Formats: sequence, structure tokens, C-alpha cells
Amino acid sequence: MTLTINHLQFGYQHKPVFNDISFTIPQGKLVGIVGPNGGGKSTLLKLLAGQEQQQAGEILLKGKPLASYGKKALARELAYLPQRPLVPAGIQVEQLVQYGRHPHQGWFNQWSEEDARMVRWACERMQLGDILQQSASSLSGGQAQRVWLAMVLAQDADIILLDEPTSALDIGHQTEVMEAIHQITAEGKTVLIVIHDLATAARYCDELIALGDGGIQAMGPAREVVTKSLIDRLYQTDVDILHAPGDGAPIIVPRRRPHAFAMRQPA
Repeated sequence: MTLTINHLQFGYQHKPVFNDISFTIPQGKLVGIVGPNGGGKSTLLKLLAGQEQQQAGEILLKGKPLASYGKKALARELAYLPQRPLVPAGIQVEQLVQYGRHPHQGWFNQWSEEDARMVRWACERMQLGDILQQSASSLSGGQAQRVWLAMVLAQDADIILLDEPTSALDIGHQTEVMEAIHQITAEGKTVLIVIHDLATAARYCDELIALGDGGIQAMGPAREVVTKSLIDRLYQTDVDILHAPGDGAPIIVPRRRPHAFAMRQPA
């Protein structure tokens, strides 16, 4: 399944966000969207999920305009997890994962053996066996994200859009969640993820799309996109790029700029 964007334009009132961007999401890959704050990363995901409507250009899913899909039909093809999803009060983990099957149910919401099988499979993949009967609101950050990812897996869409699933997590939980996302891609899914941590993006993602100034500043294999020249220009900073022992993943180290915010001494 392919997701193609042709000559996309979008803006809020008098603030343009995208000006004529085009790309195709490679099938079966983990693709990261990076860029400075306000660069349109979350907006792009909302457009691809049908949460916002482009002002020009087209978004094609399996060769058909995104707008031609009904809500349930789209949800069977494409899953979207926003940055901070709200947990319904009093719901248990297993019940939350079951929500992923809603797009596959008919008029009378019949629960089928296929629904049960997909929920079991998703819970196994995200290793939720010990917490299935716990309240979803009682979980740690890493556990909660694994539950949301299980719900997305149970939805059984070929394309998965994730908006900053590692935000506000410590380094241990970030690793836990990124390993889970990497496993989802290994299951054959296409995953598009908004991510702020460039080093994590370069280590886990197959490809990166770097957004800025209303367009795509770079796109390609992750470790080719993360260059000093691009990072300096995109984030208006000055960095050194080192390489991790073992896998050689880039490590971005900002240089100190002691005079950038020098305070004036009182007279």
C-alpha cells in the first residue's frame, strides 16, 4: 500500500505551513518526520490522517484520493495516534486495546473471533500479558504507550501515523517505546512517526523527512539526512556530530554559545 502526496499546500489563516510539497511514503519502512518547532510536523500527520483538509494538491491512498474514503474505511487502511491521546475514565488495558477493532465491526457491533484473535495478537506483540486487567490510567509512560500501540496494531491498518509517541518519556521508556515501534515495522507495517530526538530518529528510522520553511529540506536514508550542515541550518544552531560505538549511529552534540544570551550588567 502506498501513500503519495502531490503538490500539497496548507496554511492557517495568513500563516502558510506547506507550499507545494510532494513525496511518497516507502512501503514497509519506519519513516521519521523531523524539524524545528512550528515546522508543520504534527500538521502533516493530521493532513495524512484526514483530520485536516489540504488547500491545494492531493493525498492519495492506494491510488485513491484520501477524501474519498469514509471514516471507517479509512480507519481500516490507516491508523492515527495523536500526541497525547486521552484515556477514557475507568477503562482497563484490554478494553482499550479492543477499541482498535471498532473500524472492523458492523452495524450491530458484533464481536467476532477475528476481533478476539487480533486483540490477543496485539497484546502479545506489545508484551501486555501482566497488565491486561490493570486500569489504563495507572500505567507508567512506557507502559501506556505500549498499550496505545497495541490498540493501533489491533486496528490492523497497513499504515500507522504516530505523533511524538516518545515525548515526555525518560530515556529508558523512550527506548522501550522505540523498540516496540521498530517491531511493528518488522511485522510489515508502514510507520510514519513525528520525532524530536534526532539521534533516536537516526538510530531507529529507515528514512527521514526534514521539514522547515514551508517545505521538505531533506529526505532519504536517516543517516544520510542527519548532517551538520542540515542540522545547523534547520535549527539555527551549531553542532558537532559524533558516532556511537558499535552501530555508528550519529550523536548530535550542540556547541556552547556563551555569548548568545549574555546578560547586560546593571549600570
